[in-house]
Amino acid sequence: MGQALRGRVPPGSLSLPRLYPIVDAETLRSRGIALDHYVAELRDAGVTLLQYRDKTGSQEEILRNARIIADLFRGIESTLILNDDPVLAMLSDWNAVHVGQGDTKIGDARVVLPPEGLIGCSTHIDQQVAEADVAGADYIAIGPVFATSTKADAEPVVGLEGVRSARLLTSRPLVAIGGIAVENARAVIEAGADSVAVISALIRNDATPGEMVARFMEEISA
Repeated sequence: MGQALRGRVPPGSLSLPRLYPIVDAETLRSRGIALDHYVAELRDAGVTLLQYRDKTGSQEEILRNARIIADLFRGIESTLILNDDPVLAMLSDWNAVHVGQGDTKIGDARVVLPPEGLIGCSTHIDQQVAEADVAGADYIAIGPVFATSTKADAEPVVGLEGVRSARLLTSRPLVAIGGIAVENARAVIEAGADSVAVISALIRNDATPGEMVARFMEEISA
C-alpha cells in the first residue's frame, strides 16, 4: 500500500516532488473518467505523491476510493494525501491529510493522525501562511496563483507575487496551486514554489495523463 512520508521533520527538511497531482473526484466524474484507470496512468508515469479530493462523496465512497488508490500503489514507495478529513485519512491508513482554512485545524488533525502523520494546509494570504507555519504544517499550499475553474468558491488570485511573498514567510515546502499549466509552471517554480499542484491540466483531449505528467516534469525539473 502507498504510505505517507514517515517521521516528523523540522521546517525546511521535508522534500516534496516538483509535481503534486490532485485527483479530484468531481472532475473525473464530470468527464466520465474512471478513477482506477486515471490513477494507474499517473502511477505508471512515475507519480509518487498525490492528493485525493472528493467534496461531494459520502464517507463510504471516499473510503472505498481511497482503498482503490492505495491498492494501485501497493508495493510502491509513495505519499497518498486525503483532502479535508484527518479521521478518514487515518481510517484509510494514509496518515496524511490536507486541510483548508475552513477545515480541521492543524493542531486538531495532529491529534488524530499518528505521530508520523503528514499535514498540509491551504493558504491564500500572508497571514494564513504565517499562521500555518507557526501551527506546524508539514507543508503549505498557496493559491490560487492563476484563475481556476476546478473550485467554485476559489479565493482571489494571488499571482506570482503571492508565491514570492509566501516563500519569504516560511522555510517549509511550498506548494503552489490554481490555474497552473505546463506553459506557466516553470515561472511558478522560479517564483519560489517547491511543487506545483495540478488537477485539470493533466486531463486533455490531445494527450494522456501520463504524457502530461512527462511534459510537466520536463518543464519543472531542475
